[in-house]
Amino acid sequence: MQIDLSGKVAIVTGAARGIGREIALALASEGVVTVVTDVNEANLDGIKREFDELGYRGAQYLCDVRDFARIEQVVESIVQTYGKIDILVNNAGVAGGGPVASLKEEVWDLNLDINLKGTYLMCKGIIPVMKRQQSGRIINAASFAAIVPSYGSAAYASSKAGVRQFTRVLAGELGPWNITVNCYAPGMIPTDMNHFAERPDNEQERLLDTLTLRRWGSKDHVAHLICFLASDFADYITGTMIDVSGGKLATQIPKVAYEKAGGEAK
Repeated sequence: MQIDLSGKVAIVTGAARGIGREIALALASEGVVTVVTDVNEANLDGIKREFDELGYRGAQYLCDVRDFARIEQVVESIVQTYGKIDILVNNAGVAGGGPVASLKEEVWDLNLDINLKGTYLMCKGIIPVMKRQQSGRIINAASFAAIVPSYGSAAYASSKAGVRQFTRVLAGELGPWNITVNCYAPGMIPTDMNHFAERPDNEQERLLDTLTLRRWGSKDHVAHLICFLASDFADYITGTMIDVSGGKLATQIPKVAYEKAGGEAK
């Protein structure tokens, strides 16, 4: 079995770098006309050059997911150009934080406005298109923080828990139009946002001890999941969150398995 996404049209938000960029490139490599949105013009220029060099089809738009008027303009332009929108990946996000007692209100607002409200606004802008088509795939970026938050992550975890519940409600609302809505929860995947792989060795060891597969994830682990969820193979999956974390906290102390395995593990 091979995933066939050729001829589909997708929007990936916040995709000019990081995990979003990997998702956009993976979809484009599968034959998807991939539209990238971002707020950073220089990064958009960079991914445009990459698309051109690889011969990928798509477009790039400056778009802040907090700006509904701009979202409507982008959606209209895509439909006029390509005739449809099959896939929406709400990847855009931020991760500012701090202890609640000292958490600045603007940091709280930024997390909720981009991570949660931005997801809502993008979905609101694209739903009429997908309803007319009687089909579509909406895939939202949640986080492992939506399951188990960490110290100082009240703003981020609250926004991602909101995305998880929003996804379930929207899946219920859009089922009659054959539109699926799911979300994904990346775990320990080093990015420019979290710098996991750049931390001191002792910090890295402590973090890796929480993983059943005791190694960092990679951006393409998420991208491959997105390709699956966007495909016909996933047409009976909706309203769920899929954990892409290498089994983070699958058991209470994953490190024990490695201690017990000793020299047996290859």
